[in-house]
Amino acid sequence: MEHRLFLLRHGQTEWSLNGRHTGRTDIPLTTAGENQAQAAGVTLRTLRFGPALVLSSPRQRALNTAELAGLHVDESTEDLREWDYGDYEGITTPKIRETVPGWTVWSHPVPGGESRDEVTARADKALDRAREALNSSDVILIGHGHFSRVLATRWVELDVSFGVHFGIDPASITVLGFEHDRPQIQHLNITPS
Repeated sequence: MEHRLFLLRHGQTEWSLNGRHTGRTDIPLTTAGENQAQAAGVTLRTLRFGPALVLSSPRQRALNTAELAGLHVDESTEDLREWDYGDYEGITTPKIRETVPGWTVWSHPVPGGESRDEVTARADKALDRAREALNSSDVILIGHGHFSRVLATRWVELDVSFGVHFGIDPASITVLGFEHDRPQIQHLNITPS
């Protein structure tokens, strides 16, 4: 059986609920986010069969999601942290657009934060590691909304800007695999039931 790569986004936080960009800020899950994480664990167990290498962002919202989902994190790594929003940390997109019309993280610079090229390089590094591990087991990457979208785009060899077209909700699961040796998004944004 072919091994697959699973992306698990952390559960809801106060800032994800309010649409505030949350990169470096280390905030906890809400009660709803904790419940989502537990439900995501049940969903994940229905999708997988064997052992997995589990890598997580070091932010508490990701590590707590892993724990509540019943996963043992083999390693936490900054390679899976959220996009660094720099000066836009904690600010919503509508607020940013008051001074930068049409702004999105996918199309505009992030002052004081990571560029699309930097995020691309970090995602490619994380995916290279995952591909190597897929030779012997499934891989589960636990992280964040925007960065999970970056991982999905890079998996299918698209420019990071295509991430705008993918939705990844709190505590959702995305399954990446192959069809005839070509990378494929097999399931996107499976939300816990």
